[in-house]
Amino acid sequence: MIVLDEEHENISIEELREELPSQQPRYPCLNKLGLKMSINGCKPELQMMYSGSKKALEKDIGATKIFELRSVDELTEEWLVEKLKFFR
Repeated sequence: MIVLDEEHENISIEELREELPSQQPRYPCLNKLGLKMSINGCKPELQMMYSGSKKALEKDIGATKIFELRSVDELTEEWLVEKLKFFR
């Protein structure tokens, strides 16, 4: 089961990065943009649950672009802008 943990409006990428746990995978979603946070160093059971549920979540939220991160530190506005350039 996937549970909505928190919902934010008008949050910056930097603020979002600070909200995310560093040792647990997460699916932060930004207006139909899915950011898959499969975190290195988290428990194998969590990684398996994360991997097994990501496709269903992407479909349920109607995600149109999916980007995967391995570390919370990778999530910056510059990183996101660079990724989105491929879709213009």
